[in-house]
Amino acid sequence: MKVTIVGCGNVGMAISHALLLSEIADDIVLLNRTKERAIGEALDLQDAVTFASKWIRVRGGEIEDAENSDMVIVTLSDKPEQPLRDRNEMAALNLPVMRKWIPSLAKSSPNAVFVIVSNPVDIMTWVAWKLSGLPAKQFIGTGTLIDSARWRLLLSLELNIHPEDIRAYIFGEHGSTQFPATSLSVTGGQKIDDLPRYEQLFEQASVAAFEIYNRKGNTSFGIAGATMTIADAVLRDTNRTLPVSVVLEDHYGVSDVCLSVPVIVGRGGVERMLYPRLSQDEVAKFQASAKHVRGVIDSLGTI
Repeated sequence: MKVTIVGCGNVGMAISHALLLSEIADDIVLLNRTKERAIGEALDLQDAVTFASKWIRVRGGEIEDAENSDMVIVTLSDKPEQPLRDRNEMAALNLPVMRKWIPSLAKSSPNAVFVIVSNPVDIMTWVAWKLSGLPAKQFIGTGTLIDSARWRLLLSLELNIHPEDIRAYIFGEHGSTQFPATSLSVTGGQKIDDLPRYEQLFEQASVAAFEIYNRKGNTSFGIAGATMTIADAVLRDTNRTLPVSVVLEDHYGVSDVCLSVPVIVGRGGVERMLYPRLSQDEVAKFQASAKHVRGVIDSLGTI
C-alpha cells in the first residue's frame, strides 16, 4: 500500500510516524512546499524503519513521486498572521493551497482515497472534492472523529465504562455548530441521554482542541490518531463505522456540503452512507450547521 502525506508540519509528521509504526503501508511519500524539508523528514523516518519488523520505503519528493498512491493525506495549511477566533477564518487562506495541490494529486492518483485534515476541514474536504473531478466517495475529512472520541472518553470517565463500549457521535461541522446526537447515544443497548452533566461534557470535548492549542501552540497526536483510524479502515478494508466529514446528498434535507455523519469506511473510501433517526431538534441543528458551512463556502466565490 502506498500512502502520500502532503505537509511536513507537526500534524503531518505525527501522522507519518504513526503510519510507519502501524506497518500498514509499504511505501510512504512525503510532500511539502519545500522539497528539502520533505527529504529531511523522510530520512529521519527512514532511520526508524530499521527498528520496525517490516521494511517500509520512505521518501520525500514531488507530486510525480505520489503517482498511483492508494491514499493521499492532506495536512498542508497556511499559517495565519494573527490568532484566529474560529477555524473557518482559515478557509480563504487554505483555498489557494488546495488549488495548487489537489488537481495534480488527483491526476496522478485517480483511485486514491483522499483524507483531508487541513482546516476548516469540512470546507476543505468539499473544496478538494470539487477541484479533483473524482467521485465524492473518495474524499473523507477527519471531521468530528476526534471530537466524538474526546466526548466518548469523558462519558466513559463519568459512567465508569470502557470508551469502546460507548456509542456516541458528534454530528455536523468540526467547529462551533457541531452538536451531540444524544438520542443515539447508547452503551450495551441502553440509552445514556439522561446524564445530568451531558451538555457540560460535550462542551468540554468541543473546546479541548483550543485548550491544547493555547498551551502548546498546536494539536498533533490526537488528530494523528483520528487520521490513522481512517487510514486503517481504508487500507485494511475493515468497514468501520466512523463519524467523518463527507459529501452529503439529501442527508436530513442537506445536499452539496460536507459535514460529519456516521458512515461505513473501507477500501473504496465511503462504502455506505448511514441514516440514523435523529430527533426533530437534532435535524434542525444539523440543517443549521449545514447552512453555516455553506455560507463559508459561498463566501469563497469561484472554486
